[in-house]
Amino acid sequence: MYLQVLFTSIASISLWCLLRRQRTAHFLNIPGPEPKSWWTGNLMQFFDVREGWQFHEMLLERFGAIVRYYTFLKEKRLYVYDTKALHHILVKDQTIFEEPTSFLEFNKLAFGEGLLATLGDHHRKQRKVLNPVFSTLHMRNILPTFYEIAHQLESTLKAKLQSGPQEIDMLNWLSRSALEFIGRSGLGHSFDPLTEDTPAQKYTSSFKELVERANGLMLLRIYIIPWAVKIGSPAFRRLVCRLIPSSNIHRIQELVDYLWEVSVEIYNKKKAELESEDKVFANETGELGADILKVLMKENSKVSGDDQLDEKEILGQETTSNAMTRMIYLLSLHPEVQDKLRKEVTEARALGDPDYDSLEALPYLDAVCRETLRLFPPIPLLFRVARRDTILPLSKPIRGMDNTQMTEIAIPKNTNIMISILNCNRNPDIWGKDALEWKPERWLQPLPQSVQDAKIPGVYSPLMTFNAGGRSCIGFKFSQLEMKVVMSILIDSFKFTPADKEITWQMGAVATPVVVNDTGSLPQLPVILHLTKNTVA
Repeated sequence: MYLQVLFTSIASISLWCLLRRQRTAHFLNIPGPEPKSWWTGNLMQFFDVREGWQFHEMLLERFGAIVRYYTFLKEKRLYVYDTKALHHILVKDQTIFEEPTSFLEFNKLAFGEGLLATLGDHHRKQRKVLNPVFSTLHMRNILPTFYEIAHQLESTLKAKLQSGPQEIDMLNWLSRSALEFIGRSGLGHSFDPLTEDTPAQKYTSSFKELVERANGLMLLRIYIIPWAVKIGSPAFRRLVCRLIPSSNIHRIQELVDYLWEVSVEIYNKKKAELESEDKVFANETGELGADILKVLMKENSKVSGDDQLDEKEILGQETTSNAMTRMIYLLSLHPEVQDKLRKEVTEARALGDPDYDSLEALPYLDAVCRETLRLFPPIPLLFRVARRDTILPLSKPIRGMDNTQMTEIAIPKNTNIMISILNCNRNPDIWGKDALEWKPERWLQPLPQSVQDAKIPGVYSPLMTFNAGGRSCIGFKFSQLEMKVVMSILIDSFKFTPADKEITWQMGAVATPVVVNDTGSLPQLPVILHLTKNTVA
């Protein structure tokens, strides 16, 4: 029976891909790499965890900002980092270019009907309610909580170094602290005291395991889930999943259930507090408090009718820890940058923790953060699908395989597009010949005129790191503040030097560091930590 279902599924997918090939035949005139495999096209090259970075760099060097590539059964798709095309895809024509159904449906199954699983008016309604808690005003209010968490991390790491420099897995500690930032300032709930004798929380490990296992079911997510979710009731589909002989699917189901139970528990706790406290959301000046979930629930209660969110939409990927881990790795390799940054931060911290405006005004800290996020965006790729036939204009003409110039491309309905945040941020035509170098100093002087002329549409201008338009990262200010608070404290107290281990960064939905030749190694970043002369033990 299972073989029959498998054969039918493969046959259906193959027929679907063959039909789609005919609709995108004209993409053959767009330059691009030849398929490595008739069955999988270029997909294995794009997503190879070790060699994927080199493949994307090759596309940047050899082809223009619009590239044709192949997927299953030589179906043709587009790889895009042309800035005018990105403006149309993500901003001007964002109602035409939507998230793929497979992405939306999996997020809905795994995390509920939040921002990552909704479209159109529904999505805009959610962002409207969420916007106040991610404003600059509210970032000022939660700054003391951020400092408390960062100082707890600092204290724990100091205690580990009392006998001298130590090799420490910074990915582990930054991941734990990132969850605590979200927990305490976002949910009013502490997940982790960040102490040495307390193991990493089950919630953190469960979420990471869910992402890893889901990546291993890419074919199922792309080709099966979009139609499977339409069959029967949720209870029926859960039963079917239990009957499928796949330990991976069973484990994902268990992880999703656990994460949901924790979310509901936290939500109900906040709901009870709402009902028992008259003024839990406002201080004497009427400003929002420091608990984002409570504020969100309060703001949602003020909205009436169709604009009000359902409870399951309020219940909630965290990439800030990845960015901070990458920054520490780079600082360990560039001691001159580390020393310059430490000097600036130490002076700013002479009288204690800087306030919001003072922290934001530190030019070199901002430069190091921006350059890290430019060259190494935590999420390197986005995906969109055209919901109807349209035309995609280009900022720079490309020369077709027939030697003609194209200033726009006809996009048939259901065309899948891979957006390269990575290569938009690294494009030498925009950033100059040194675009692939990590140079924080580039942000201390006027950027090249080519950057201004490119009109990069990213919300974190002039970068695409946090996306653009109505689906840009709503929490990018939260992320920026977290990075600056943590790095300002750690760089003041610790010196980072490389461990005697080779590190490589695996390409995935989120880039992660691993130790080379460490068989079965989990993601980690071992770095040698030393106490600085500024540190009082």
